[in-house]
Amino acid sequence: MDQNERDQTEEEFLAEYRQNIGRYPPFAVTVDIVLLTVHQGRFSVLLVQRAAHPFRDYWALPGGFVRASEDLEVAARRELEEETTLRVHLEQLRTYGAADRDPRLRVVSTAYVAFAPNLDRPEAGTDAAEARFWPIARLGAEDGPALAFDHARIIADGVERARSKLEYTPLATAFLDEPFTLTELREIYEEVWGQPVDPSNFRRKVLRQRGLVEPVGRSAPPRGAQGGRPAELYRRGPAGLLWPPLRRHEPEDGGAEDVDP
Repeated sequence: MDQNERDQTEEEFLAEYRQNIGRYPPFAVTVDIVLLTVHQGRFSVLLVQRAAHPFRDYWALPGGFVRASEDLEVAARRELEEETTLRVHLEQLRTYGAADRDPRLRVVSTAYVAFAPNLDRPEAGTDAAEARFWPIARLGAEDGPALAFDHARIIADGVERARSKLEYTPLATAFLDEPFTLTELREIYEEVWGQPVDPSNFRRKVLRQRGLVEPVGRSAPPRGAQGGRPAELYRRGPAGLLWPPLRRHEPEDGGAEDVDP
C-alpha cells in the first residue's frame, strides 16, 4: 500500500475502485431452486425447459441471476415465481462455484431446497418454455430429461437433504390425507428413500415415536377382495423432531439405534 492509498478516505477509495472495476474478469451470482415433492405417488423434482441459450431446450432447475439490489433469498423467490408461478418455503442448500459450470462467464450459484406437499400444477413463466415435475427415478434414464449446467449434482444434493429430513422430522405425514394407515405412511418413506422398508420394523419405530402419529379410533376398509384384518387409521401428531431418528439403513447390530438415551 503506497502513501496515496493511506491518505485516501473510504469514499475516495470506493470511487477509484469502481472506476477500475472493469479491469477484473466478469463474474456473476445466481440462485437455483431444488423444489421436491411427491407428485402422483412419485418422488419428483420441479424442472423448467430452457427457452434460450445456453442449453436451450434442456431441462434445468428454476433460477437465474441475482440483481444488484437483491438479497439471495429474495432473488430465489422471484425466479421461482417468474418461471413456475409457485411460492414455497425455501432453505439454503449450499453454494456451487466450479470455474466452468456456466459457459457464459464465471458464475457462482447459491442453491435453495424445498420439500413440500400439495403443490399447485406448475405453469411456465416468461423465462421458461415448460415447467413440470419429473420423477427422481427418471433422471439419468434414456427417457429422462437432459439436464443443463451442473444441475444433476445440485439435484442430488437436494434429494439427499430431503431424504435426511424424513429421518429426523415428521415431514412424511404431510404428504398424506388424513386419516391414513401406517402402510400408506411407509409407502411415502419407501418412495422418497428409494428403497424398501421392513413393515414390522417400521410399525414398531413409528408407534414408539412420541407425537409422530395419533390413532383416530377407527379402522380402514380392508384392501382387496379377501379382506383381512382392518388397518388402524392415524392422523399427524404434534412432534416437531423425531428421536431416535427413523434411519434409512439398519445398523449392523440389528437395532442399537432404538435404545432411548
